[in-house]
Amino acid sequence: MLWFMPFNILLTFIIGSALGWMLLKITKAPSDLWGLVLGCCAAGNLGNMPLIIIPAVCKERDSPFGDGHTCYNQGMAYAALSMAIGSICFWSYVYNILRIYSNKNSEGAKLDDFTESTKSEVETAASLSNSRLGPLLPLNVSSLKEDHLDHQELDRTNINEGKLKVPLIEKIKQFFQTFAMKINLRKLFAPSIIGAMVGLMVGSIPQVQKVLIGDSAPLRVVEDSASLLGDAAIPTVTIVVGANLLKGLKGSRIQRSLIIGIIVIRYIALPIMGVIIVKLAVHFGLVKSNPLYRFVLLLQFALPPAINIGTISQLFGAGEGECSVIMLWTYALASVSLTMWSTFFMWLVK
Repeated sequence: MLWFMPFNILLTFIIGSALGWMLLKITKAPSDLWGLVLGCCAAGNLGNMPLIIIPAVCKERDSPFGDGHTCYNQGMAYAALSMAIGSICFWSYVYNILRIYSNKNSEGAKLDDFTESTKSEVETAASLSNSRLGPLLPLNVSSLKEDHLDHQELDRTNINEGKLKVPLIEKIKQFFQTFAMKINLRKLFAPSIIGAMVGLMVGSIPQVQKVLIGDSAPLRVVEDSASLLGDAAIPTVTIVVGANLLKGLKGSRIQRSLIIGIIVIRYIALPIMGVIIVKLAVHFGLVKSNPLYRFVLLLQFALPPAINIGTISQLFGAGEGECSVIMLWTYALASVSLTMWSTFFMWLVK
């Protein structure tokens, strides 16, 4: 009965990406920020935010979610599933978007450096030829270009002839190899994704669950150790966010229109789309009538950008300062936005 949650998370990524692409076209943002803007618009903080909000909501006296203990257990289960699915979507989609755009920018920078070095070499050769040391051999740049173009045409001809001779099975094999190289499938199995997959296996297989989960489980030490690490992970991630926000205080070259656009998309457009989608899902019987479940589905559309975007920007060295500024403003407004939308969602699911 929880099948709609993965589909709901996928919709947040798709709608956020579409709105982010529109924002890039409207603001005419520089190409080196495209991956960062798309990632901030697509990926919400599905990790620790629901784990913080749901316990607070369940403690309310007039909570529409019933008994506090039952609300907490169910809510944490929904939040854990949301975190697991969101982690898989994030590392398989946002990671590759940022990687692809950072590679494009680095290749463009290398091409510019190569062009500048070529110009300097030509200028150096020209100055030496006019020096007192006597004339040097002329540097025929046009002939070099013609030879390079001839080699390119020859390579293209050979490639086209080779394509005609490649059988269908080899074409399919080459396609999947190219796809795997571009997407970098090894990065899909990040530690967070492996942990999510193991957690889903433990939770869905009763025999494994009896061995690991519960006070009478023979290997309950595994659960206790994982719980201790999980409790420490939330404040650790919060410290990382604070460190990234400090960089944003120094300022950067990002446009104000981009920051405002990301805030509008994450805190106005996406929550409104979420209300429409969840209402339609309830109307057509795709979502059960559990108020807490519907609240979690709505909450997934109103979260600030994922914290790991800053980690990935640091990993590739692309847009670190800009990412810090975006995180600074989005998380500064998150407390107000999440309070308003959570109150509205609680009223809506009553």
